[in-house]
Amino acid sequence: MASNPTYTISDLAREFDLTTRAIRFYEDMGLLQPQREGPGGRNRVYSSRDRTRLKLTLRAKRLGLSLTEAKDIIDTYDSPRDTGPQLRKFLTILADHRRQLEEQMADLVANLDEVKTHEKEARALLNKIEQGGKTARAG
Repeated sequence: MASNPTYTISDLAREFDLTTRAIRFYEDMGLLQPQREGPGGRNRVYSSRDRTRLKLTLRAKRLGLSLTEAKDIIDTYDSPRDTGPQLRKFLTILADHRRQLEEQMADLVANLDEVKTHEKEARALLNKIEQGGKTARAG
């Protein structure tokens, strides 16, 4: 009978290019739940489930989701395997996140337009100053 693989905090840190501090933070957030072994339970032993949850957490972060949103989504996958509610929750979170990104994009576009306007005005003023200087020297 094959046993399930386990991982140390260093194993996961190396695999996912994270600090052990980051992994402990994810544990504090309730995203990971390693077993404790050794004297006083000092050694963390992570399961395949923890490894998968860490992978999903990092994927959610890349999408720009908060750790709370990531936990909500990941926790639904730990519940009974009725995928309808899980997918609805996932779609709701993604829709909210998409709206936030679209609002940020609109703000950035407006800001960029304002910068372009100021650049155009500054170039026109500079051109006017430079043209005025040439006229004064020529006369």
